[in-house]
Amino acid sequence: MSPTEPACSRTELSDDDGAALPDYMNELERAAGYLGEEQRALLRRAWTVGAAAHAGQSRKSGEPYITHPVAVARVLADQGLDVETLIAAILHDTIEDTPLTRDCIATEFGGTVAELVDGVTKLDKLHFRDRQEANAESFRKMLLAMSRDLRVILIKLADRLHNMRTLGAKDAASRERIARETLEIYAPIAQRLGMNLIKAELQDLGFRALYPWRHAVLEKRIRAQPVVRREALVQIEANLAQRLAKEKLPHHLISRVKSPWSIYTKMRAEHKNFAQVMDVFGFRVVLRSVADCYHALGVVHATYKPLDARFRDFIAIPKANGYQSLHTVLFGPYGSPVEVQLRTEEMDLIAEKGIAAHWSYKDGGEGPNSAQSRAHNWITGLVESQHATGSSLEFLENVKVDLFPDEVYLFTPKGDILSLPRSATALDFAYSVHTDVGNQAVAARVDGKLVPLRTKLASGQRVEIVTARSSIPKPQWLEFVVSGKARTSIRQQLKQIEHEDAVQLGHRMLDRALEVLDSSLERVPVPRMDGYLQENRYPRLEALLADIALGNRMPSQVAAQLAREPGTVDRRVVERPPISQDKILITGAERGVISFANCCLPVPGDEIMGYHTTGKGIVVHRMDCPNVADYRKSPERWVSIGWDRKVSGDFSAALRIEVDNRPGALAQVAAAIAEAESNIDRVEYLERDTHIAVLRFSIEVADRRHLADVLRKVRKLGVVVGVQRL
Repeated sequence: MSPTEPACSRTELSDDDGAALPDYMNELERAAGYLGEEQRALLRRAWTVGAAAHAGQSRKSGEPYITHPVAVARVLADQGLDVETLIAAILHDTIEDTPLTRDCIATEFGGTVAELVDGVTKLDKLHFRDRQEANAESFRKMLLAMSRDLRVILIKLADRLHNMRTLGAKDAASRERIARETLEIYAPIAQRLGMNLIKAELQDLGFRALYPWRHAVLEKRIRAQPVVRREALVQIEANLAQRLAKEKLPHHLISRVKSPWSIYTKMRAEHKNFAQVMDVFGFRVVLRSVADCYHALGVVHATYKPLDARFRDFIAIPKANGYQSLHTVLFGPYGSPVEVQLRTEEMDLIAEKGIAAHWSYKDGGEGPNSAQSRAHNWITGLVESQHATGSSLEFLENVKVDLFPDEVYLFTPKGDILSLPRSATALDFAYSVHTDVGNQAVAARVDGKLVPLRTKLASGQRVEIVTARSSIPKPQWLEFVVSGKARTSIRQQLKQIEHEDAVQLGHRMLDRALEVLDSSLERVPVPRMDGYLQENRYPRLEALLADIALGNRMPSQVAAQLAREPGTVDRRVVERPPISQDKILITGAERGVISFANCCLPVPGDEIMGYHTTGKGIVVHRMDCPNVADYRKSPERWVSIGWDRKVSGDFSAALRIEVDNRPGALAQVAAAIAEAESNIDRVEYLERDTHIAVLRFSIEVADRRHLADVLRKVRKLGVVVGVQRL
């Protein structure tokens, strides 16, 4: 057999079903006992192919490499996954690390297995600027594969879990990097998919690797519980069991022990010590039906008094990952809180295994509230957002935002329930309804009351979004939205608006430069324009115009080249291209291409000039600005501009105000500015002594007349010694 043949062909010689299986394969077969004999034979075949492909490869620990993918399959077999997933797990590193190809896998085990293996294959063969970007791009690919088949993420999570179990063989830097990535990305994904058993182990292993000393201390403290606590735990358990039995409610009562990671995060988040965090008893009651859950809730409330506002009904309103349960907190003996969860056997299975509990790889799962259906909806939303994201790193950051462990549950006007991350605003709600609703949002009605878009929402509220066709996203929106979808949509729309504004301004600037040379954009021959664009590597005219507006190209120089006949040289143009004196009129709403200088803060009505700055576009200055003298030394960057009649909006201005240094003076000045219908952005003391205080007020005005009105009202105050515009 030639060594150049595909690995799947070469394995035929070594496939001996009669040979004794190694211990790790026997363990896998025992865990996969729920499969039929034919399916277990396929598993053995996959092991043969995988072992041959990985022949000669070892792990850092010295073990044969094939032990790792088989261990990954064992994790999935414990979750009860189907044979295709187990085969894909055994072969999940072959495409990346061996000569085995996707076509070989498809021929041998079918297209579905090949698709699953490809979905978890990393992108090490591609070149990225750094490892962070490579990991982000690999993560993006994995989520796209998940959108086609959710089993991809199950293999990836099992792969990460086994890597974490065997992390000790890695060096310290690798352990820290992998552990941090596990805690930030993979454990939250497991939680988002409802897989709490895998999530808990990932968190524990990640915590142990990242902070070994802290983990060891907490673990030791948990094991060494005081006798009083153990006695209290037994007493509470006995009381609850006795009352439930009297009501003839068949149940399974389990006391819950907090993990080192949950204790650590709670201590940090709530600034509590170990004793305060551990001073909580936790129980889970598993019952037969939903009706029994609500019946049992009444029983535990009769046993111990419930704490006000600590009851949560996740059965009626499931979490985003499909989790269902009743949560209540009771006032227990010795004054300690008692946390109780009540759920059915099916809910308990889903809470522990999530989307792996009742595996269904078809869209829809088992209804709109199933873990599979909710996972599909979440991933579909991620796939939509990744199409609009500029880079893999930005996409990864947005996904991290969406992996919040806590959600708020909100009602649409039609009564549908939407879940959003904790601290979500009305604007996040608008974007979760539809991107167009978010882009055109102007306000919201929460429980019938009109509120601003930045208002934070609480579970149970009914939210309606008020829209206007003329409304467009604002850069300030990025300061208060929290969901990944909202952030991505706003950024994409702002980029589009900025590009359109840049193209329009660039068009006007180039046209004026061409007019000086007795030409115009329309009169430039098409072959000459195409030649210029090709020579300077612009895909189309819009890209050139945007570059001009952003100051990356001088319009006069571009015009000189476009207006010049081929083969001729205009020495006047070469030495100093003529500059148009016609003013470009601005409204102040041009985004990304026109900004206002902080040194002089021009407002409509001021005499202004523009300075063409590379990468920033036109920076607008007042004609009386001290810096203008320096800019006159670069006349080619001077842009003649003026105010358009349609100018609108608020513009920043600064006032230097001297007042008598006495109580109430600042309040009087602020009231006068507010009376003139101007907003105060910031106030700071420039100087201060026993008699006089000098303050700088940063305010917003509509134009020069409005500013004059503010100055008049401030000057009338008795406490004001002097006022001037800065």
